[in-house]
Amino acid sequence: MDEPFQPVIVGFLCNWCSYRAADLAGTARIHYAPTMRPIRVMCTARIEPEFVLKALREGADGVMIAGCHPGECHYVEGNIKALRRFKLLKLLLRQLGVEDERVQLVWAAASEGKQLAEAVDRMTEQIRPLGPLRWKQTVLAAAEVGG
Repeated sequence: MDEPFQPVIVGFLCNWCSYRAADLAGTARIHYAPTMRPIRVMCTARIEPEFVLKALREGADGVMIAGCHPGECHYVEGNIKALRRFKLLKLLLRQLGVEDERVQLVWAAASEGKQLAEAVDRMTEQIRPLGPLRWKQTVLAAAEVGG
């Protein structure tokens, strides 16, 4: 019997909210898919599109960007800047042939460990039927179609 595909999701988590939500989920023993590899960043505004592209290029099947709810950013408007970048990044990724489900933006306060765990589970289940990303083949195929 074959094991179902387990995607690798790189999670860029805001230090002030989402990283703490992940920590809360762990200390509260909330079970969720072990597919996310968390990377703590001070603010989602610090996540350059190049970071997401590098994660996908180097083997991630998906990327989750998780930060404070809009209006609650420790750096006032950092998450609004991240939202603007995210929208532009999604346009680029579509042109490269990367499915929308593979890169997601999530809001999670420090007290929302359960919600973050549910977001990881949901993203895992959305990526699983897509299979591995296979960046080189995906991008080359998009280049041949567009080129």
